[in-house]
Amino acid sequence: MLRNITVSALALAATTATAQAQTEINWWHAMGGELGAKLEEIVAGFNASQSDYVVNPTYKGNYTETMTAAISAFRAGEQPEIVQVFEVGTGTMMAAKGAVYPVYQLMADMGEPFDPNAFLPAVVGYYTDTDGNMLSMPFNSSTPILYYNKDVFAAAGLDPEVAPKTWGELEAFSKQIIDTGAATCGFTTGWISWVQLENFSAWHNQPIGTLENGFGGLETEFVVNGPVQVKHWENLANWQKDGVFQYGGPGGGADSAPKFYAQECAIYMNSSASRAGVVANATDFEVGYGMLPYYDDVEGAPQNSIIGGATLWVLQGKDEANYKAVADFLSYLSSPEVQADWHQFTGYLPITSAAYELGQEQGYYEANPGTEVAIQQITLNAPTANSKGLRFGSYVQIRDIIDEEFQRLLSGEVDAQGALDSLVERGNVMLRDFEDANK
Repeated sequence: MLRNITVSALALAATTATAQAQTEINWWHAMGGELGAKLEEIVAGFNASQSDYVVNPTYKGNYTETMTAAISAFRAGEQPEIVQVFEVGTGTMMAAKGAVYPVYQLMADMGEPFDPNAFLPAVVGYYTDTDGNMLSMPFNSSTPILYYNKDVFAAAGLDPEVAPKTWGELEAFSKQIIDTGAATCGFTTGWISWVQLENFSAWHNQPIGTLENGFGGLETEFVVNGPVQVKHWENLANWQKDGVFQYGGPGGGADSAPKFYAQECAIYMNSSASRAGVVANATDFEVGYGMLPYYDDVEGAPQNSIIGGATLWVLQGKDEANYKAVADFLSYLSSPEVQADWHQFTGYLPITSAAYELGQEQGYYEANPGTEVAIQQITLNAPTANSKGLRFGSYVQIRDIIDEEFQRLLSGEVDAQGALDSLVERGNVMLRDFEDANK
């Protein structure tokens, strides 16, 4: 009996020693619900795949809350190794001097194989510096697409297999849908800022700001009040009056999806990562998919859409052993198998060409119509200075200004030119304040 106890104690001690020898790293993220559960499943897979490291994922709230918590923790010396930051926080993270360990440098320092060319150009371009170095690791990248109700299209006498390609077609389809009584609204949209201004501008190869939309430095200024953007916002305001368009609210547009699910609006524009939610909620009709519409009288359109979602930033202040663990984990996350699985489960883009090709080999896109639209759209053309993304400081707050000015437009307080002029003026004040704070 004593011998058995001794053997058991030695075994427990050996197990404990092994556990203590593992290097633990912390990942703060903003994925709740099913996405959070899938993220934890991926982490569990990594932890089970080797015995040297343990990754501890922690949900810290929404994107803004997660980034704010990480910045506060860094100031207190209690930061995690990895934090998930949404795309519009890129400028703020870059300006956090001494806080960030650039991914390209981390991978080189840790001797971890890393090829930026393996990533989709429109994804990697958003997160590189002016020398083409990747600053953070893409994880959940999305782009907005068009969803439509095939049953409503058929009831209105439209071809249910054909999505509107241009804004002219979308207006004509919407009016036919309303006139026939198939639905009471043509289209709605999530994220006026992301879909109907930022992506709209990139899709039409129009600048959002100077210095390559802020990629060239802090001295950038907004120029999003050009004639193409003014025309579009003016149309949105007129379509709202006619019932062709229904506004879904500020921010993500919380009221837009329910309008689509209830078959009140026949067309819905939002993130490709909304696909799972759309499929789950569109229980009474068949969903079709299409690229974002464009104005066919704008030269260079359609160009390519830009991404949303988030990347993983590595924070300074940890031991080399921790960073070795981080580098190994990031390689695991970007592997074709993990990325293809994440992409197919969530609707986020496959961030690497290999993950996309694996999905093709598996027959995923053929078996799941519409899942390839986002990839085709974001890779339609090589990104230009106007369409590789945007990088502005304080952009979270500037998006609030975009919503405020759009609501002023819809209320009739200002016209489209006045709304966008005011947006540019107010936004540039915030850019100068950010520039002064980060000199």
